[in-house]
Order: sequence, then structure tokens, then C-alpha cells
Amino acid sequence: MVVGADGMTVSAERRITVGAGGLSRREVARWLLACTAAVAPVPLVAASRSALPAQHPDRDSFEETYRGRRIQGAPVPVAGGETAEGDWRITVDGRPLHLMRRADGTWLSMVDHYTSYRTPLEATRAAVDELGPRLKLSDPVPVSPGGEPAGGHAHMGGHHAVRA
Repeated sequence: MVVGADGMTVSAERRITVGAGGLSRREVARWLLACTAAVAPVPLVAASRSALPAQHPDRDSFEETYRGRRIQGAPVPVAGGETAEGDWRITVDGRPLHLMRRADGTWLSMVDHYTSYRTPLEATRAAVDELGPRLKLSDPVPVSPGGEPAGGHAHMGGHHAVRA
């Protein structure tokens, strides 16, 4: 488009010389917009990928003394030697601690129902923190042959997972 201003002819579309041909400012702007649109989802895709390395830290067994307590944990093996996602055998001083996997991939223990932890080890350490030096995990509830807890429901009452 050509516009006259004070007797001079001015072109609304200026060409920028790039390589053999020239590009208008509009073409450069479109090119930059296309590049930005192509690169924009990269951080979102990267954030959606798991940050865990190939060796998953929440699938490794652990055994340590934490605050004077012996804690042990290992994924429960299933058929074929694989480990089931979310099944762990955890003990604190030889007594079982039940962990549950949440839908978001975090863990919580039966001692601390309200806080989630990234790994089974973190959840176990938090349970030991909650127990303190005097409380211990209770013995496993005996199960009758029919699969029901002997002596009533296992989750009746207050601190069903701990005892003094």
C-alpha cells in the first residue's frame, strides 16, 4: 500500500533484507510467533515428565537406624520377581507399619494419616517421629479363619496402630 505524505510516497510494508530475498516486518513477526508457539509447550511437557531417575528411589529397599529405631522397608515381590506398585513391607523395631499409596503417588502411614510423603522411607521416618521414644507399633491384629479380625473390628477406637 502506498500513502502520500507531504508529497512523499511512503510504503506501509517495509522489507528487511534477510538472505537472498527480503522479509517484511509482518513476515518476521509471523515467523517469531510460530517459533514461540512451537517452543511454548516445552516447559509444560518437561514438568509433566517424572523427575525420578531410572533407578526409582521409592522402589529401593532400605534399612537404617533412625532416632534409635530400626526401620526396614522393601517392595513386596509378586509373580515373576517384579514388585507390585505401591505394596511395601515396612517394619519399625520388627513391628509392621502399614503404608498406603495415594493417587498422586505420595505415601501416608497408619500412624500419620494426614500428611503425604514423597517416598516410603520419608513416610516411615515421619511415623517414627510421630511415635516418639515411648510409643511402639501394636502387634498385628490376629485374623480369624474367615478373614475377619479376631475380637472385633481392627479400626475401632483411637490409637489402634500404637501402644505405650
